[in-house]
Amino acid sequence: MVMISVAEAKRKIIENCPAPKIIQVPLAGAGGFVLAENLFAPMDAPHYNQSAMDGYAFAYNDWDRKSGLDVIGEVQAGNTFKAGIKPMQALRIFTGAAVPPSADTVVIQENVQREDNVIFIKDPNLLKGNNVRIAGSQTKKADLVLQKGHLLTPASIALLAGLGISYVHVFSLPSVSIIATGKELLKHGECLVEGKIYESNSFGLNAVLHQMGIFPSSIQIVDDNETEICRAINNQLHVDILLITGGVSVGDYDFLTTVIERLGQINHYKVAMKPGKPFVFGELCQAGSKPVLFFGLPGNPLATVVGALQFIIPVLWQLSGVSVSQQPMQLTLKATAKNDIRKSPGRTDFQRGLLSQNECGVYQVECFSQQDSHRIKQLSLANCFIVLDQDSAHVNSGDTVTVQPFPWLHC
Repeated sequence: MVMISVAEAKRKIIENCPAPKIIQVPLAGAGGFVLAENLFAPMDAPHYNQSAMDGYAFAYNDWDRKSGLDVIGEVQAGNTFKAGIKPMQALRIFTGAAVPPSADTVVIQENVQREDNVIFIKDPNLLKGNNVRIAGSQTKKADLVLQKGHLLTPASIALLAGLGISYVHVFSLPSVSIIATGKELLKHGECLVEGKIYESNSFGLNAVLHQMGIFPSSIQIVDDNETEICRAINNQLHVDILLITGGVSVGDYDFLTTVIERLGQINHYKVAMKPGKPFVFGELCQAGSKPVLFFGLPGNPLATVVGALQFIIPVLWQLSGVSVSQQPMQLTLKATAKNDIRKSPGRTDFQRGLLSQNECGVYQVECFSQQDSHRIKQLSLANCFIVLDQDSAHVNSGDTVTVQPFPWLHC
């Protein structure tokens, strides 16, 4: 297949995503999900006039500003005061308590002088209606509270709980499995011998998933063996997304594309990017089963993480109900390069850098000098990608570049 650009790969991938699934969940467990419905207020909030402070409630227009007010009782949050308040009377009131209909203003307790059951107001700036939360001042019954597509944050959950909403319809998080392939791979705890390495790709992908609240259904390590790879894939056809690392190139022992062509279809292979050019995505289709999206990532740990951030996170967000324009990885900034950056035209380059702001608030970025594809340490120290266009060449210090902050720093 012809190598395609990063932008074209992203477009093709999103176009092939199925519609998100909708589930109903208890509000207490809805944090981090995306709303699949518009939510309307079932009542006014607050649903009664409410004191915003500890103090004294009274009728502002009946106060002559010179005389004291007789304190005739008190009301705490959760209780109501049934009797009316007459002119020149006040009611001791506490935060959250219902303000009686005959009162309209609360003076805070720090601004009064109390002598037995009489208070004298010492607040020359007090205005009618001060410190009273009017019924419906936050939302009125039938108001649109949150729109479909809203990410449910802790504040959103508290808002809905206060409206008495117990269950919500949300887009479900996709189910994901990971398969790491390679004869050279060792599981952690096994004895390290020459020619072998500890498997790390599944750890990186697992961490990416955890950032989104997704926990893999399965993580497997498989030998570079066509039969074993085929068996491992067949065992994961119940998930929504299958992530596979290694075996996507054209070596004698790279069997993944051969297996995929037998079990499904490849939508594209090879992307004009560095690192991570060998990249396969498509669908696994078995009779009687739903299609499973699969992504084949290079065995190189750095390329795996780069591919996951550029292609897989957007898909996970999309299937979770978050539109492309709202996704964290779509955030880019312009920054001034603090050093020269080497690049050859032909592929979009995701170089690792450190983004900062100078004393004037201008974004600056320093590119790591070592950008070799095996140096994942530089990625662990970086806080952004410096995104260099496919057709661009070397960048000089002082030039403006596009920077993509890592999603875990701002999501």
